[in-house]
Amino acid sequence: MQGFALFDTAIGRCGIAWSALGIAGTQLPEERDARTRARMRRRFPGAPETSPPPHAQQVIDAIAGLLASGRGELDGVALELGGVPELDRRVYEAARAIPAGRTLTYGEVAARLGDARLAREVGQALGRNPFAIVVPCHRVLAAGSLPGGFSARGGVATKMRLLAIEGARAASQLALFDGVGYSEP
Repeated sequence: MQGFALFDTAIGRCGIAWSALGIAGTQLPEERDARTRARMRRRFPGAPETSPPPHAQQVIDAIAGLLASGRGELDGVALELGGVPELDRRVYEAARAIPAGRTLTYGEVAARLGDARLAREVGQALGRNPFAIVVPCHRVLAAGSLPGGFSARGGVATKMRLLAIEGARAASQLALFDGVGYSEP
């Protein structure tokens, strides 16, 4: 591990850790910087808090830009995946293929993995996602495009805020009569 840093975004101060292999993890903001920093230190023991190298700074800038405008993609970011189980890697790859402003359900991600019965496992893998925002687990919804869960601070409210920034809507956000097949007589 080479280090970690906190950085400002439109949703608060996030954390990022890196190594020579790529991004080792990210952290959505906690209620206070001290909590975000403490979580980073627990997740990456021995990693010093320091200025990010160029490859990490590029990711910081991309995350901050995405969270400010809802535009931009992070699918090319190199991730350090050592210790990440194979199914989780496949789930993260599928989630990274979902463009900003779009969503899939857990079942749809499972189907893309070749077995729609893996929806629960998809949800569990996303709940363990060590690369929040870079692996956009917020873009994966429950059946019926309902929000489902979200393990970051703020839970589903944070997930809905991230989707709103990107211009995506879950079923629970639809305006009255959106998506209803009604036409004038």
